[in-house]
Amino acid sequence: MEMLTQELETKKRLLQESIQILTGQIKAAKDAMDEAQSSANEHDGAMEDKFESFRENCQIQRDLYARQLDELISTMALLRRINATKVNHDISLGAVVHTELQNYFIGVSLGELKVDGESYFAISGMSPIFKAMAGKTAGETFTFRDKTYKILLVN
Repeated sequence: MEMLTQELETKKRLLQESIQILTGQIKAAKDAMDEAQSSANEHDGAMEDKFESFRENCQIQRDLYARQLDELISTMALLRRINATKVNHDISLGAVVHTELQNYFIGVSLGELKVDGESYFAISGMSPIFKAMAGKTAGETFTFRDKTYKILLVN
């Protein structure tokens, strides 16, 4: 039982870390969007052509950040569906996967996360490597990019 508690603690910390990173990305996108909007608004009254194209560029930037923000918010919603108190017996959303070569956290694509000095790669359910390992359990192997990974632990 102690081992299980430790593993769930790792999952909880990976989830918290992921949420924290994503929250920062959402704030950055929102700030950039607001900045682009206020730049556009500052030149609202100017009728000269060069200000008009500047304003249009600001609007384009703002729309770009707005789309990015929407994507990040959807990603956050997916992350919030992960139950950190549930043990995954197979590789699916929310699983922490230990292999001989690498550790993974199945959630959203955020790159490398560190918990207690151990590295985990946060990957999404859309990633090719996830597709190679999906549904497998501890003791099984999967092959990705000509490398065979032995699954040591899934939780």
